[in-house]
Amino acid sequence: MSEMTFYDLKEKSGLTHSLCSQVANEIGRQIVTGRYAPGSLVDDEGALSEGFQVSRTVIRDAVKILVGKGLLEVRRGIGTRVRQRSNWGLLDDDVLAWQLSAPPDLTSLMQLLEVREVFEPQAARWAADRGFSEDIEQIGNAVDSMDAEVDNAEQFVMADARFHRAVLHAAQNEFLSALEGVIYSTLLSSIRLTNPDPSANAQSVPFHRRVYEAILVKDSNEAESSMRLLLADSSHRIRSMKSGPCGQIG
Repeated sequence: MSEMTFYDLKEKSGLTHSLCSQVANEIGRQIVTGRYAPGSLVDDEGALSEGFQVSRTVIRDAVKILVGKGLLEVRRGIGTRVRQRSNWGLLDDDVLAWQLSAPPDLTSLMQLLEVREVFEPQAARWAADRGFSEDIEQIGNAVDSMDAEVDNAEQFVMADARFHRAVLHAAQNEFLSALEGVIYSTLLSSIRLTNPDPSANAQSVPFHRRVYEAILVKDSNEAESSMRLLLADSSHRIRSMKSGPCGQIG
C-alpha cells in the first residue's frame, strides 16, 4: 500500500507530470517524511536546480506549489524554510498521500480516526435520510466486496474505502465528500502498521453491513449509532497495535 494506492482511490493522479510538479512531489515527500525538519532551511535555489537537473524557474514554481500547501515559506534574505506542521495543509490530498511514504505513525493514525469519528456518524445519518437508491446500492456492493475479499488485504482495503466513500456520497453533502482523503489515509496507514489477519477482516464486515442495512431501511438513528460502533471497533484495533498486530482498520 503506497501513495499511488491513495491516488487510485481518489481516482486522480496527484500533481500533474510537469517538471515543477515532479520536483514539488519529491521535495514535499522529503518534508513530510522528515528529511527536512520543521524550521529548517531547504537547499538554496541553485543547489536544488543542480540536484534535480532543472532550471531555477522550475525550482521556483515547485516552491510556489509547496508554499500553497503550507509546507514552505520564502523569506527574502533568509531563504526557504519548512513551516511547522501545524501550518501544513494536512487535509490536502497530496500531503495526505506523501505521509504514506513516511514511517507509520500510530499517533497520527489515531488523530485521523478521531476526525472520522466527528463526521462519519453524521454522514451515515444523512445517508439514511437523503441517500438515493443508486447511492445505497453502491454501499451494499462495497460490503459484499469486503465479504468476498477477506483473504486479500489489498482488495479488502479498497472495498472498505469504497464503502466509506459511498456513505459520504449518499449523505448528499459535497463538503463531506471532500473529506474522503482522511478515510483513505487512515485505512492505508493502518494496513502498514498491521499484519492483516483474514479472520479480523471477516469480523469487521458485520459492522459495515449493519450500517448498510440501517441506511437501506432509512433508519437514521440506527445508521448513526452503527457507524459509531464501527469506528469504535476501529479505534480498539488501533490501540491493540501497542501490544501486538491486529487486523484491518475500519
